[in-house]
Amino acid sequence: MSSNEPLHVLVIGAGFGGLTLAHGLRRAGVSVAVYEKARSRTDGLHGYRVGIDPTGNHALKECLPPQLFKTFLATCARTPSHFNVLTERKRITASVPLRGDADPVNSERSVSRQTLRQVLLTGLDDAVHFDKRFTHYERRPDGKVVAHFADGSCATGDVLVAADGAHSAVRRQYLPHAVLKPAGITSIAAKLPLSREALALLPAPSRTGLSLTFAPKGFMCIWHVMEFGWDERGGIKEGAAGNDAELLRSWPGLLFDNTRDYISWGLWAADDKFPADVMELRGQRLIDLALKLTPNWHPDFRRLFSLADPTTTFPIRIATSEPVPAWPTTTVTLLGDAAHTMTPGQGVGANTSLRDAALLTRALTAAAEGRRGLVDAIAGYEAEMIPYGFARVKDSLAQNGTNGDDPLHKPVLGRAVLAANRAYFRAVDRIPSLQRKFLDDLYTYRGAED
Repeated sequence: MSSNEPLHVLVIGAGFGGLTLAHGLRRAGVSVAVYEKARSRTDGLHGYRVGIDPTGNHALKECLPPQLFKTFLATCARTPSHFNVLTERKRITASVPLRGDADPVNSERSVSRQTLRQVLLTGLDDAVHFDKRFTHYERRPDGKVVAHFADGSCATGDVLVAADGAHSAVRRQYLPHAVLKPAGITSIAAKLPLSREALALLPAPSRTGLSLTFAPKGFMCIWHVMEFGWDERGGIKEGAAGNDAELLRSWPGLLFDNTRDYISWGLWAADDKFPADVMELRGQRLIDLALKLTPNWHPDFRRLFSLADPTTTFPIRIATSEPVPAWPTTTVTLLGDAAHTMTPGQGVGANTSLRDAALLTRALTAAAEGRRGLVDAIAGYEAEMIPYGFARVKDSLAQNGTNGDDPLHKPVLGRAVLAANRAYFRAVDRIPSLQRKFLDDLYTYRGAED
């Protein structure tokens, strides 16, 4: 780009990837505007815990202003101490100690989705435009891209980035042949306030860790205990580290974030285990359904289901992207779930989106500084993003239990697979060399060695 024609980037979607890209571009002096369909910074976000691995940490550290990256670290929940595998009868199959979070980058962190969003919105007040539902784009003869919105407004830029999630409206126009495929899995998610009563219902190792329950008929449930540096009134807890406490006190995002200590759970199985109208259910009806589906589970687990706040429940039908061959590069490109939606099986969807954001920041910065042509820079980004993105899609679909075709969900074979899974994790729990290999494989895949 010439010095008298600065690059301007339009980002559709204020999710983790889009906002991280916006921060990266602004740090590099590149003009950027983000357009989000939610009406305000507190609307439109489902989901609770997300694990940020070293890949995600590296991307955030690269793109965020240094002080904001420190705020991100301060707003993370307490890092899980153990990965636990449980039975539906509340027996502990394995309890594996996890590595700590002493390294600010090469570690695993638990964050609230709403909190991370508030962190990423910090400092972007003039760049993020809410209540802007994207409808379509057009290319002008001069090479500019014009984004149109449902309210009749439009925005013009040099690059249009689709960061608008799995059901991307930009992708629908740009790559109409790209489709999502049902993974054959349905999930119910909810959360409940963290209390002594609720905490006591979990096995002891689960109270400071994250836990996965394997149950008959292909049912699985994940439990997260999330404790933050602020209390139920939003005041800073006495135990908060001095520097963290100061960062939290000065962070304006706490005014918009209603996240408080909680336990979240997600119950899932193959689609055929759920009623046909499950996606229409909300509130107490979803809690009642969770209880109906788990009649033989331990009473403590069922009590945790029943304690869930009905306003936090929601159903999900898991979907995954079909691989798309590389497309001809233009000044429209994709990021995160808009490019490569994946199941939560490997827990890397958000991290892959952050990786995209850092990579695209480098590419567009090179174009803005005249070190590469604009289309050439985007082509370089896509040549790297497409292979690793769809590799993560494939890996996530292959993970135990997150694909409706997995043998775990079959009526007869599923019992044998469940027994084999439990035998494997019992061995991991008891054999130090196998436990070390399990952890090494886990952390290597999730970016610790990147």
